[in-house]
Amino acid sequence: MQRQLVFVHGRAQERKDSAALKKEWIAAWRIGLDAAGLAMPVAEADIRFPYYGDTLEQLAGGADPAAAAEVVIRGTGLDADEKRFANAIAAHIQSRFVSEADLAAVAGEDVVERGPLQWEWFQGVLAAVDRYVPGASAISIALATHDVYQYLVNDAVRDTIDEGVMQALRPGVPTVVVAHSLGTVVAYRLLRQFGQAKGWRVPQFITLGSPLGVTEIRERVAKWSTTRCPPCADAWFNAYDKHDVVALYPLTPEQFPLDPPAPAIDDYGAVHNGTDNRHGIGGYLDDPVVARRIHDALVK
Repeated sequence: MQRQLVFVHGRAQERKDSAALKKEWIAAWRIGLDAAGLAMPVAEADIRFPYYGDTLEQLAGGADPAAAAEVVIRGTGLDADEKRFANAIAAHIQSRFVSEADLAAVAGEDVVERGPLQWEWFQGVLAAVDRYVPGASAISIALATHDVYQYLVNDAVRDTIDEGVMQALRPGVPTVVVAHSLGTVVAYRLLRQFGQAKGWRVPQFITLGSPLGVTEIRERVAKWSTTRCPPCADAWFNAYDKHDVVALYPLTPEQFPLDPPAPAIDDYGAVHNGTDNRHGIGGYLDDPVVARRIHDALVK
């Protein structure tokens, strides 16, 4: 039986044409395939690209990304739980990418001393990222954090996104699922929660630039069901760039423990993502190891 491929995108795709986005993903994958000496093993018609970007834009009331991010950074309208979540994510970013000296230089020693319980600390980390972390930006981090949080806690947003993505998966059809960024949280939840009951067959689940290894995200995902490789998936491959401030951690047994532990996640951390923010999908799909893994999953 011919296998199909499903791409599940991340955030920052609002107001875009889904057909054009699909072509961008395919073009990047072709670069990786060329580098690996391979050809695309499926027709474009056998690649499905469920689009939910406009659902996320509605969270910001149609505001452009910079304006929406500014609302998040100010903390306007954020409840206490989302602020705790955002501060926890910022703490991971600070420990990996921002020294206390750099944080103090932009936020002041008093903010550093008070620590992550203060919203000014979150704002200081983002300001330090803008100044000291090449390619990363406060806007992208603020929006990514907000969108992941909304997907995790907002039933209406989650249900709308889930419904759109589920339509791309057909019972009984072997389907390689490739997900990026927020899309990895979406795809993991759907495969884990509904895959067996719906008869989905996933020979390979591939996550790129995934934030699932971040403690606060992993713990909230685990509230839905025990953390494990989705039962409908035969294997799970995860790729990340060590300088990607969204994919902060690998999906190792220490960072993303599975129960049962097998099948284990095949974790690949040698991606050199050449996009400006080290997180873009093009910089993952054009990696020859990633491209080959998708290829091989479709032809075996």
